[in-house]
Amino acid sequence: MNIILVSDSLAKSRIVTISQSQIIMAVMGFVSAGFLLALGTHWFTMRYAVDIQNPFIQRLISTLTLQQSQQAEKDMRDQLNSLAVKLGELQARLMRLDAFGERLGKAANIKAEDFKFSQTPGQGGPMVPASSAGGGAGAGGIALNDFQSRVFEISQSLDDRADKLGVLDSVFSDDRLAAKSIPTTLPVESGYYSSNFGYRIDPINGQSAFHTGVDFIAQPGSPILSAAGGVVATAEFHSAYGNMVDINHDNGLTTRYAHLSKMLVKVGDIVLKGQRVGDLGSTGRATGPHLHFEVRENSVPLNPKRFLDFARAQEPAVATKSARAP
Repeated sequence: MNIILVSDSLAKSRIVTISQSQIIMAVMGFVSAGFLLALGTHWFTMRYAVDIQNPFIQRLISTLTLQQSQQAEKDMRDQLNSLAVKLGELQARLMRLDAFGERLGKAANIKAEDFKFSQTPGQGGPMVPASSAGGGAGAGGIALNDFQSRVFEISQSLDDRADKLGVLDSVFSDDRLAAKSIPTTLPVESGYYSSNFGYRIDPINGQSAFHTGVDFIAQPGSPILSAAGGVVATAEFHSAYGNMVDINHDNGLTTRYAHLSKMLVKVGDIVLKGQRVGDLGSTGRATGPHLHFEVRENSVPLNPKRFLDFARAQEPAVATKSARAP
């Protein structure tokens, strides 16, 4: 950059050349001087402000102090609000843990009065200050940062306990579902055995034959109930079984209900234990109205009495007239 100087005192004009680096140095000098002046003014004001009685300076100091106090109060309020939200989350998690505990207690047959999850446990003991015990925050109490750390640790512990209780609850639920899928419910509400599982004299041709189920005698049209929960696999007419319903359960178990006068379910239906699946009849190869009931495991017939004996003990009204099964 060239600067031309013209003056009456000069015999002729003078040209001054200024480089870019010189301009940058000059600008930096001005900026540095302004910064140092502001810094010196701030230091002088803060150092001697107490002794300066100028009202403007006193108001400025009061304003700065008030702003700092308000900012500190705002930061503290934000931290307290954050802790309040976290405590609300912990309370919700505790409520879920209480629900888990009550459910597991019922599944484990624990008496409610012996194990109250929603009741705060009793605590106590002598008051020993943390400082005399060799640690802690001392007589001043727990610091805010320490409190936040402990809340976070408790939150992690609650998450861990909830996960573990959730797994146990799933195990108990699986056990309960498995119990519902075992055929222990009597398929008729009232009646008696007329023919048991095993070898017998065939009632139609008089020859020795193997009976793959048990027969129940009851009034025609009596409700036929599912012995366990499952899915209907067959609902059709069979030349020997007549109107026949097969229900698949867990662990390869299947129950069969034969000689029905009416079928009330279709293939693919989900049935519950004790649900009505048909009416008693005499269709197929039968000498009269009765229910032929089978339990099979992977297509192999089992003695239904092994599953129904428990139900018979719970239903003394159902008489049994059957011989010992082999």
